[in-house]
Amino acid sequence: MEKEEQFRYQAKTIYRIMVIVFSMIGLVTIAGIYLITDPTLSLFKKTTPDSLYVLTEEDEDKIENGIHVRTGFVDAEGLMEVVNNCTNCHSSKLVIQNRMNKERWIATIRWMQETQNLWDLGGNEDIIVNYLVTNYPPGKKGRRAVLTNIEWYDLQE
Repeated sequence: MEKEEQFRYQAKTIYRIMVIVFSMIGLVTIAGIYLITDPTLSLFKKTTPDSLYVLTEEDEDKIENGIHVRTGFVDAEGLMEVVNNCTNCHSSKLVIQNRMNKERWIATIRWMQETQNLWDLGGNEDIIVNYLVTNYPPGKKGRRAVLTNIEWYDLQE
C-alpha cells in the first residue's frame, strides 16, 4: 500500500508540474502573439498628447494652390459667402460634386428653402449663385472624344 500511495503522490506532483509548465507556455505564447501584433506595447503606455492642436482662424481661411483648404472650394469672388451659407448645413463636397447652370442652382436653393429650412439668402444669393455657376458649371458627361489624326497600320499575319 505504501508504494501505491507513493506512486499517487509522485503522479500528483508530476501532474502539478505539468499544469504549471503548460500554463507558463500558454502565457508566453499569448505574450508573444501580443508582441507580434503590437510591438510598441501601446496598451501599457500612458497616452498623453504631446501638444494640442488648436484650429486658428488663420488655418480655417487658408488658401493653397487656389483651393480653400478647409472646404476644398475654389478660391474666387464669393467664396466666403458660399462657405458661410452652404457649409452650415452640409459638407462642401455635396456642393462640389453637383455641377449645374444658373437656373438649376437657383431651383436647388428654392428647394432647400422650402423643404430644408434654408434661410433667406438676401443679397448673398446672387453672389453665391454667380460663384457656383462660375466655378462649378455643368460638365459634359459621356464618352471621350473621338480620336483623330491617327496613323493606323494593318496587322500582319
